[in-house]
Amino acid sequence: MTQVVVVGDAGLDVVARHSGPIVHGGDSRASVTIEPGGAGANTAVWLAACGVEPVLVTRVGADSAGRQVHAELTAVGVRCAFAVDTDAATCCVVVLVDETGQRTMLPDRGANARFAPGDLNPELLAGARHLHLSGYVLLDASSRPAGLAVLRQARVAGLTTSVDPQAAALLYDGFLDDVAGVDLLLPNTEELVALTGSASAASAESLLDVVGAVALTSGADGASWVDRDGVVSVPAEPAECVDSTGAGDAFDAGLLAAWLAGASRRESLLGGVRAAARAISSVGAQPSGS
Repeated sequence: MTQVVVVGDAGLDVVARHSGPIVHGGDSRASVTIEPGGAGANTAVWLAACGVEPVLVTRVGADSAGRQVHAELTAVGVRCAFAVDTDAATCCVVVLVDETGQRTMLPDRGANARFAPGDLNPELLAGARHLHLSGYVLLDASSRPAGLAVLRQARVAGLTTSVDPQAAALLYDGFLDDVAGVDLLLPNTEELVALTGSASAASAESLLDVVGAVALTSGADGASWVDRDGVVSVPAEPAECVDSTGAGDAFDAGLLAAWLAGASRRESLLGGVRAAARAISSVGAQPSGS
């Protein structure tokens, strides 16, 4: 049985690991690899690694990159429900990773930006328990109507829902209106500041008039679960940060896998921070060896 339907981006990441500042207008040596990526795909792969059966709903181009993404995801246990776009290329993201493991992304969402309401087959919801939506679908005006339609369909089908806001700089007026009624919002500290004006976990309580609960990630400071019963926090899992790309997606998957299995708020958070620690310990946004 499909446990979780994930709706979000899939594509390829060109990861350039460099040391020292990048020389503008000049050359900066780097170690470059091409890795599978996209927030939706990352979450789906990490869910599979956590023992959940995910299906990924996304849009890719009719190109070799789209075929590669499909093959690689299928090989690691992700069921792919892809719409194929003949007029746009598969998503590609240039990821610059510095010596501290911090990533800077230059995304071209490609076909993902053309994600349409009809790209989700309603039959996929019939066998699912939960729908997770990557916020990137909402952050682009071109794909936002499809994201809103997906959330409506999931609620009608009786699924629980979650949304990761994904990018503080891209959050827009009306975002909270668009995610109203979602069971779980999954922001990081920067996104919480953009939504509430404060980085404090307590400030997430102001979001409970909009969503059922908030699971907040705070990097090295760990993570917190905020709902009407109060705030539960856990420390981060110690790990050397090699590449922070996809850490939030891994956290989402680890937390959702535990939560859907009936774990407590604390144990769900611990599932998330463990997955995030594993994610930052290797290059790429998906589990090493996937």
